[in-house]
Amino acid sequence: MLDWLLVIYPYAKAFHVMAVISWMAGLFYLPRLFVYHAERGGTPEPAGSFTIMEDKLLRLIMNPAMIATWLSGLTLVLTPGIVDWSMVWPWTKAAGVLGMTWFHMWCAGQRRALVAGRGHPGRRYRMMNEVPTLLMAVIVLSVIVKF
Repeated sequence: MLDWLLVIYPYAKAFHVMAVISWMAGLFYLPRLFVYHAERGGTPEPAGSFTIMEDKLLRLIMNPAMIATWLSGLTLVLTPGIVDWSMVWPWTKAAGVLGMTWFHMWCAGQRRALVAGRGHPGRRYRMMNEVPTLLMAVIVLSVIVKF
């Protein structure tokens, strides 16, 4: 019944990698914009520019890339014989992806907070900028090493 997934598997995998790269680029860049917004956004003009950049990055790149990552990832998971759920790696990857999704939602909330003038100091955004790197390491090691 799910044999058609085997036929599209290479395409789903390629699409998944492209979607993940796009999503990760946004997850790395948006917190950096938050740093600039928090530290230099005191006057209306820079804050307005940062607000526009943050909004477009989140709405036009990150949200579609996250959705594409999830859809293509679920397609890969449903492909017969690809995932051995008795191993640890699919569970650590799933935890990493859920963490990445949480971080994405946190970023969306911070964008709204910055617009409303309730953002954090730049130092906090600098520290949070490391979260996607750590989650990416967990995900990549899980998939490549398959522990």
